[in-house]
Amino acid sequence: MTVFPARSLIVSCQAGAASALHGPEPMARMAREAAAGGAAGIRANGPADVAAIRAAVDLPIIGIHKLGDPAGVFITPTFAAAAEVVRAGATLVALDGTLRPRPDGTPLAALVAVIQADLGVPVMADVDTYEAGVAARAAGADLVATTLSGYTGGPVPAGPDLDLVTRLASTLDCPVVAEGRYATPEQARAALDAGAHAVVVGTAITNPAAITRRFREATA
Repeated sequence: MTVFPARSLIVSCQAGAASALHGPEPMARMAREAAAGGAAGIRANGPADVAAIRAAVDLPIIGIHKLGDPAGVFITPTFAAAAEVVRAGATLVALDGTLRPRPDGTPLAALVAVIQADLGVPVMADVDTYEAGVAARAAGADLVATTLSGYTGGPVPAGPDLDLVTRLASTLDCPVVAEGRYATPEQARAALDAGAHAVVVGTAITNPAAITRRFREATA
């Protein structure tokens, strides 16, 4: 499933509740800026943001819906969560594709199948390990992303998991999307050179507070 052209840059337009940019209108503006810079797609959270971005840009949107406990499976955990973002205008749905149990007990394969059949959109599985990536593809995911590598236990690494990108890209018969801690253009290019079909960048582009903090720490 090739929703995005090869070697695409996808920009994640998300802002937490504490951010001055939180809300549909700021995220739609951010998406317009990303589109103007050449982004091939947008990743967005929640039906309100997805709807605002859909009205603002003519790009594919990876829709997610974060619900529940952030320490567990909370990226689009149920069919109902997926349906909300698709109705809002998402082109495809991303969901937690780790080996952890889902809150309602639905097996990953069953959830993927019903989203594809009833909502008519591709599914991207956000995984944390090689084993989870292989299992997600076997469960029917159209794309596999490294989004959750480093976020499901233990200390969070400083940089992206290029090794996981390489292993998945050399094994799976579907597009692999690199995501998670891509802070520089050089890292994004390295992921594409490692076999990723596309790379998602969020904080390094769309989080002014984090960008400012990096510069301040580097110049202190």
